[in-house]
Amino acid sequence: MRLLRYTIYRLVQSIPVLIGITLITFILANLAPGDPVQLMLHGQEVDEDLVRTVEERYGLDQPLHERYLNYMAGLVQGDFGHSIHRDRPVRDLMLDRIGPTLLLVLSAYVFAIVTSIPLGILAAKRRNEPADHISRIVALFGVSTPSFWIGIMLIVIFSVTLGVLPSSGLVYPWRTPADTSFFGYLAHFYDVLRHLLLPMIALGTLQMATLMRVERTQMINSLQGEYVKLARAYGVPERRVLRKHAFKPAQLPIITIIGLNLSTALGGAVLIEYVFNINGMGRLLIEAIQELDYQLIMGITIVIGFIFVIGVIITDISYAYIDPRVTYGEEE
Repeated sequence: MRLLRYTIYRLVQSIPVLIGITLITFILANLAPGDPVQLMLHGQEVDEDLVRTVEERYGLDQPLHERYLNYMAGLVQGDFGHSIHRDRPVRDLMLDRIGPTLLLVLSAYVFAIVTSIPLGILAAKRRNEPADHISRIVALFGVSTPSFWIGIMLIVIFSVTLGVLPSSGLVYPWRTPADTSFFGYLAHFYDVLRHLLLPMIALGTLQMATLMRVERTQMINSLQGEYVKLARAYGVPERRVLRKHAFKPAQLPIITIIGLNLSTALGGAVLIEYVFNINGMGRLLIEAIQELDYQLIMGITIVIGFIFVIGVIITDISYAYIDPRVTYGEEE
């Protein structure tokens, strides 16, 4: 019950943040140079009556503050508005594109967590040995190299030079393959992995490097703790010392980094989707900005902001599973 109350409390706290995101995005989008109506009518014979009709249809003839209030009134009812250039509801456009983005971001996180934690533990256990030096070089490369450049290099090596992996697109795991037999699903899953591997590594390398550096530092500090020394003095096997006494206390900063880096991963997905020709939310956002499609820009920004807020809330709740001292904001 305390967990439920705390979750509701944090969701209520996030409402002003989301309102701030909508306000700032709305103002910046409308201050951008250019006229969305002129862009939409490009190549057509434009007269004042046609321009006026289009502006009235999409509410562009209203003052800025009225347009914002009307947008927020519709948003409360679940209406994200209508795309100016695609003549479709924004909600439908986002539903078409959110799947590839979530697949890309979640797979990049899985790659980062699965690789960084064992490598960080290994580096801490063998401090100042060759394995530690190699891990630090890998981490330095990961945090200092842009994701899109890593993606381009992966395409050059594995797609152009070796020809072993595809360089563009995704195969979606939620779609039913033509062959619905066991081997058909197996082949479909293999195809999904082949298309996902390069963008997953390109996007997840920064997260992996960041988590590995933090894991190494925290494990070193944890292994030097008095409780670890006491366990070793009692003859506890080293593997058990690592797993039971040193590992759990070192994971609190890791959980924080995972939650807060969600915004970095979502931002990196924009460029990775362009590099690998993936039709996701990030690519749709770039297209909306280029076309000054205000409603679409607002809808995507709100969804990305909401995903980030939910990620932070999940991070806070996860603390209780690692540190029993967490009381969900209540006094003992």
